[in-house]
Amino acid sequence: MSPKEGVVPVSLFWRIFALNAVVLGSATALLLWAPVTVSVPVVLTEAVILVSGLVVMLVANAALLRIGLAPLDRLTRLMSTVDLLRPGQRLPEGGRGETAELIRTFNAMLERLEHERASSSARVLLAQEAERRRIAQELHDEVGQSMTAILLSLERAADEADEPLRGDLRQVQEITRGSLDEVRRLARRLRPGVLEDLGLVSALTSLTTEFATHAGLRVVRRFETGLPTLDRQTELVLYRVAQEALTNAARHAEADQVEMSLHHADGVVVLAVVDDGRGNVVAREGAGIRGMRERALLIGATLDVVATPQAGTTVRLTVPLLRKQP
Repeated sequence: MSPKEGVVPVSLFWRIFALNAVVLGSATALLLWAPVTVSVPVVLTEAVILVSGLVVMLVANAALLRIGLAPLDRLTRLMSTVDLLRPGQRLPEGGRGETAELIRTFNAMLERLEHERASSSARVLLAQEAERRRIAQELHDEVGQSMTAILLSLERAADEADEPLRGDLRQVQEITRGSLDEVRRLARRLRPGVLEDLGLVSALTSLTTEFATHAGLRVVRRFETGLPTLDRQTELVLYRVAQEALTNAARHAEADQVEMSLHHADGVVVLAVVDDGRGNVVAREGAGIRGMRERALLIGATLDVVATPQAGTTVRLTVPLLRKQP
């Protein structure tokens, strides 16, 4: 909003000057018209009247200045708390003058920074996913195949060896097989092939099953049927947020049970991960939660993390079906 044509904006200096002039002028008028004289020396009654007038004048001046500078106070508070991972924080832009123009400029700067942050986050996350795919492919093709060849060699050697060497070779064979399973599990975490092949619900089912097996927690799934079709990027963000939420529950929450739900209503798809742990994992947001916020920002979604001490943590991702592009 720009100032109206023909109206000269009043600067902050002149507004403060006018406020002080009103207060001082009122005090002078009271002294001129009030039936009060000052004796020499000053008597107690006159001193009380003068001090009372001074107090009234200072209070009135402070109140007027507080009203006049209130927009700057709001701007200062917003500047000290603004977070680009929580877009949409703005101040009202009404009025004219330097303060209103400063607020408009700050809001425009926030709009520009949020757009740039969303664009840069999108590039970083896409590059990160590409690197994850590359590493997963190398783990599967190079490390996995090499370890499979080692397993076959150990099996042949164990078949031909005598005791006790055969027992030692069988033990090494089991260790190698366990390592191969771990490499395959890491490759699946880096590149969820089931997400690309079978879709989001199947991928989340596989993720929670694997999580329950390795973390030793009870996982309850509540996935709604008939979910709307989502693009690959949205499905990947939902999967990664679910993955990070489960990881936080296992590492920090000391939970016994985790419930994951996925449903849609009123033009949004909602993913929720609720644990029954300590509920203080978000007292200070770390890289994991901020990473989830960046992914949410990538698809125009809203991430809410609510922790209740000794009552668990809820991670909720709300994805609009008609989302804004960064």
